[in-house]
Amino acid sequence: MSTTETVHDRIRHATAELAPRLWDIAQELHRHPELAFEEHRSAALLSKELESEGFIVERGVAGMETAFTARAGNGDGPCVALLLEYDALPDLGHACGHNLIAGAGLGAALALHNAMPEIDGTLLVVGTPAEEGGGGKAIEVEAGVFDGVDAALMFHPGVYSWSSAPLTAQVQYRVGFHGRAAHPTGNPTEGLDALAALIQLFNTVAVVQRRLPEGSHIQGIITEGGRATNIVPDYAEGRFGLRGITGTLLDELIAELARAAEGIALATGTRVELTQASTRYEHFRNSDVLSATFAEHLSQAGMTVGEPTPGIYLGSSDIGNVSARAPAIHPFVAILGPDESDHTPRFAEAAGGPDGRKAMLASAEALARTAADVLLRPELGARAWSELRRKEAAGL
Repeated sequence: MSTTETVHDRIRHATAELAPRLWDIAQELHRHPELAFEEHRSAALLSKELESEGFIVERGVAGMETAFTARAGNGDGPCVALLLEYDALPDLGHACGHNLIAGAGLGAALALHNAMPEIDGTLLVVGTPAEEGGGGKAIEVEAGVFDGVDAALMFHPGVYSWSSAPLTAQVQYRVGFHGRAAHPTGNPTEGLDALAALIQLFNTVAVVQRRLPEGSHIQGIITEGGRATNIVPDYAEGRFGLRGITGTLLDELIAELARAAEGIALATGTRVELTQASTRYEHFRNSDVLSATFAEHLSQAGMTVGEPTPGIYLGSSDIGNVSARAPAIHPFVAILGPDESDHTPRFAEAAGGPDGRKAMLASAEALARTAADVLLRPELGARAWSELRRKEAAGL
């Protein structure tokens, strides 16, 4: 039996032994959901578990109180990162199943550490806050947390079982029009209606939306429209969410929004300001090499994933920013049927139920075995890097 096969077998046994402990932790996170950048209890629980198993833990990384890293290994070979998400949604709790992501990532780290106590390389566990709003991974990328990583691995519960994630690039912009106040009957000709300019931008965006390629869109809301009906608004503001299938298409969409806003300002005599209002999420570049490895291991753990359905996009995530720096995977494993949706009470219930447990444990084993392959088979990481560079060169 080869070294790799021996490690895989040890991982299977370790995951089975860890199962009750991992589920208790996932349930604890589920019972105490915490919002973006407020995940103090969750981060403390997860980092303590890793520290107790001999990982070297650093808390408060990248300037975020609820971010952490945990390291094991001698640093002489490849570096594999396992990513843990643990933030929840307002009013819905873990309706995106991040408690399962944390449980699977933790389980993979502990099982691999048990199976390979002497690691030639680095096993890096990254606690990533605020995926639902704030972009903890994007902040960590900019801080250099993923520098030197050869594979970034995580799974996500969902309503589909797909080996890769069709995730688009996304950012929000604030558009503010400055006009001049006036009384609509007393001095109407002196007014410059900022709200009318903003409404015209919404009308223009609606025309633009009709010709955007599949997977791209602009969606906006009015956040400031005036304070009294008998005063021409001197300021109006909207917030627009923009998505593009790729970062290049997102850049084009941002430029189109800016041109439209500036043209409307010129036509209405107002002045417009555009400011970025959110952390930018890049589109996800899937590592086909690594996701195929994960899919094979997941099938051996009792679950299967297939290819994404063409034309269906599943939003955006800061894992996209990581995938631009290192080969990465983000497979979806279903805990509900395709007629359901995440970000719902039903999904939150499933994330704390038997289907969630099954997906978490199978994914923990598959993630650990995939990480072991990267550490033990240098050619796998080399192939993943070559693939990423080809995609970057092609703008994919």
